[in-house]
Amino acid sequence: MPGNRGVVYQGPGEVDVTDIAYPEFELKDGPGVHPDNVGRKVPHGVIVEVVATNICGSDQHMVRGRTTAPQGLVLGHEITGKVVETGPDVEFVQEGDLVSVPFNISCGRCRNCKARRTEICLNVNPEKPGSAYGYVGMGGWVGGQAQYALVPYADWNLLVFPDRDQAMDKIMDLTMLSDIFPTGYHGCVTAGVGVGSSVYIAGAGPVGLAAAAAAQLLGAAVVIVGDLKEQRLAQARVFGCETVNVSEGDPADLVEGVLGTREVDSAVDAVGFEAYGTGEEAGSEAPASVLNTAMDVTRAGGSIGIPGLYVTGDPGASDEAAKEGSLSIRFGLGWSKSHAFFTGQCPAMKYHRELMMAILHEKVHIADAVNAVALPLEEAARGYQEFDRGAAKKYVLDPNGYLGTG
Repeated sequence: MPGNRGVVYQGPGEVDVTDIAYPEFELKDGPGVHPDNVGRKVPHGVIVEVVATNICGSDQHMVRGRTTAPQGLVLGHEITGKVVETGPDVEFVQEGDLVSVPFNISCGRCRNCKARRTEICLNVNPEKPGSAYGYVGMGGWVGGQAQYALVPYADWNLLVFPDRDQAMDKIMDLTMLSDIFPTGYHGCVTAGVGVGSSVYIAGAGPVGLAAAAAAQLLGAAVVIVGDLKEQRLAQARVFGCETVNVSEGDPADLVEGVLGTREVDSAVDAVGFEAYGTGEEAGSEAPASVLNTAMDVTRAGGSIGIPGLYVTGDPGASDEAAKEGSLSIRFGLGWSKSHAFFTGQCPAMKYHRELMMAILHEKVHIADAVNAVALPLEEAARGYQEFDRGAAKKYVLDPNGYLGTG
């Protein structure tokens, strides 16, 4: 049995790469594992040798200490890998397959999975609907920022790439299928982005940039990306987006300077609960700021997609209400404009095959859009630190040398 190393959360601001257990076809006790999941058999699972695993903004929320994540949690929910062992109940996935692992863990059997709502599977997390690898409150499935990882319900969950050589040629693009590309696309789809539309995307981090690329793929006429960091806005301009620096004024005024009108057809919140304010709130954390801006700049009858993360437990929040996820949003404004709001995790499986085909047939270059950069697994801490400082990059970890970083 080979060894295994993974990225482990050690407390606010600290991650280490340490030896961890090699996966078995049974969920073991450990940090974050729900007691009812301990001992759960996984004959329907596979073990993957991780080819690429990405650092996500959601991981960063935990590492900053902005969630109730326990010390010792193995991080990572964006996984691309090669199948090296199959459980006895796996019928179709084969050893040697190169696969994308959706960050949502789902059973394929419950009423939500059958309705393609795999982000809120009812059977994989005893605590609440929905599950993910290496994430607080998600059942305790071990994270994939590691050399090897266990994937349950493999025949259902895994997206097998049709040609391994072709996939390896595009692996930096295809690794985005596990989360941020479907997530950005979902934000745009739920916001109603379509041919000829205008869209405001709040946040030029990796999810925001993925959403901007998705909006272009969907045919948007104007994609406006707003952020506080100029280096991230510069990355959005690389692939043809309009940009506004929301530290420089009222977002609606800035949108008007680009579009000639203060409102867009739709908006996407790719920031989430660690938002900072604009105008009089500039420079201070204001968790409802992006949602209020989205309502302000979206036309009456428009839709707002909200793939940005919001939580029910935030020990580092600026006020007591926000610590429980209670935010001062201007809901009356959204109601008066008949806005539609779409929240929650993206059901990655709903979109990942189609987006894979767009990548394989050169319709989108998502790794370029998000400025993907590969790092050895042992340099994960540096990736987290640079990402936390606002680097305009998407860090992809290379646990087994497939990306040539070793």
